Amino acid sequence: MGQDDGYLLDNRQAEAGTRFDALAALFDPSTFRHFEAVGIAEGWRCWEVGAGGPSVAAWLRDRVGPTGRVLATDIDVSWTGTAATEGVEVLRHDVGRDGPPPGPFDLVHARLVLVHVTERDAALRAMIQALRPGGWLVVEDADPALQPLICPDEHGPEQELANRLRTGFRQLLRQRGADLAYGRRLPRLLREAGLADVGADAYFPITSPACDVLEAATVRQVRDRLVAAGLATHEEIDAHLAAVEAGRLDLATSPMISAWGRRPDRRATAR
Repeated sequence: MGQDDGYLLDNRQAEAGTRFDALAALFDPSTFRHFEAVGIAEGWRCWEVGAGGPSVAAWLRDRVGPTGRVLATDIDVSWTGTAATEGVEVLRHDVGRDGPPPGPFDLVHARLVLVHVTERDAALRAMIQALRPGGWLVVEDADPALQPLICPDEHGPEQELANRLRTGFRQLLRQRGADLAYGRRLPRLLREAGLADVGADAYFPITSPACDVLEAATVRQVRDRLVAAGLATHEEIDAHLAAVEAGRLDLATSPMISAWGRRPDRRATAR
């Protein structure tokens, strides 16, 4: 990895659950729209990679029904484990270093995973390898470099402080091997990997109560590292959190690039 090993936003921290809930509120509707577009149906076998919270796995379970299978994996299943109900299997798994779990799968999905995985090329190969012929890969990752401001309307000192703290946060991410321009590469990477019917789109809110919740939880989770690295003072962080919690900032997220592609069915082609 980079100078500091380990995932910056540790699932074991108390704020992780708050972040997962906010991410679900922000991005689940877009994710589920992509699942619908690739034709998810009863009986499908699905692998949810780097599941984090339980919301996506639970939605998949409801859609594939009792004849389907949902496997939810993560390097830390502290929060994913709440999805371990009938129809959902939870497994501790490092997609960048471990081989793919037993499949094959009709759908493999990862959201906000590969941008943080230093072995992201190996992870993408493992996900594609796990697909059945004709199966779909849906990968969604942020591209912070594409839109670097958490306050696009930087009209005052509170917004300037928010953007400066976000710049510091991204510096910490880079030190841990995150690729902050990864999302835009996904369509090309899926084509180069041999997937068919590749498509992509992008989505990001520019103001939402869930953006405020996500920012407050994220800043609390990394505040000590920001201060230790000389990127902010505790006083600045307290002032920023007060502005966030008062609802004075129109906060955005990084663009979420969603890309999808289908593993070719060579048998169908031969016929």
